[in-house]
Amino acid sequence: MPDIVSPEQRSRMMSGIRGKDTKPEMVLRRGLHALGFRFRLHDRKLPGTPDLVFPKYHAVILVHGCFWHGHDCHLFRLPGSRTEFWRTKIDRNRAVDVRTELALHDAGWRVGTVWECAMRGKGRLSMENILEACSAWLKSDASELEIRGQ
Repeated sequence: MPDIVSPEQRSRMMSGIRGKDTKPEMVLRRGLHALGFRFRLHDRKLPGTPDLVFPKYHAVILVHGCFWHGHDCHLFRLPGSRTEFWRTKIDRNRAVDVRTELALHDAGWRVGTVWECAMRGKGRLSMENILEACSAWLKSDASELEIRGQ
């Protein structure tokens, strides 16, 4: 199926998509900060430039968009146009996610992932529950955390 917009318009649309400071990330940051957690943002010294870095807890939290990371939830649907391009791109993103998580674990970091579907859509969780789960995980010794929508 051909693209329904011009290449120039598509380029302009795609350039407006942010990888940092997304709405789900900002909501999570505000909530954790209000609970007293202090963190660094997008530390380029660490593999994958994690969204939130908690040096005191030796933990990082990645906030993943369900479309861009190919999550198996109701928010992800492969586009009907340029399907092969998108499949390749999303598969590559998934492979990078796996490598990043492995590298972080190898460097001694605990890794938490909060999926976009946990914060929006029909299966979303309350922000209170998400923050409670993150807080409990940060204070624990568990090496991994995954929060996803229901």
